[in-house]
Amino acid sequence: MSYVLPPDPDVGAAVCAALRSQVEKLGLSIGDEPNWLAASFEEVVDPFSREVSKVAFWRGGQRFGKATFFPDGRIFAEYQVLQSYPAQPGHYVDYVQVWGRPERLRGDAVIAEQP
Repeated sequence: MSYVLPPDPDVGAAVCAALRSQVEKLGLSIGDEPNWLAASFEEVVDPFSREVSKVAFWRGGQRFGKATFFPDGRIFAEYQVLQSYPAQPGHYVDYVQVWGRPERLRGDAVIAEQP
């Protein structure tokens, strides 16, 4: 595998902060995860458009996550939370997502029923 230059570290740090912010809105914490410096990077070719995106992965820790940096500047990121959802007993926060452009990332959480 060849070395892939990561996206701008300031943008990466903003994505990490936005993911943590989505968790904090739920009254939860994942500490300092995700950590931009812990990400590994790959390039992915879209099968339809043939555009090359950079993808950051967080693997091997307690949680999994990934962030896709599209050539037009858009970003889509998701990161596992895997904690009980305090606002809804019997449910947990599976993961949080953020999307948009670096200067305006929006997000949401995916809540699931506990098995």
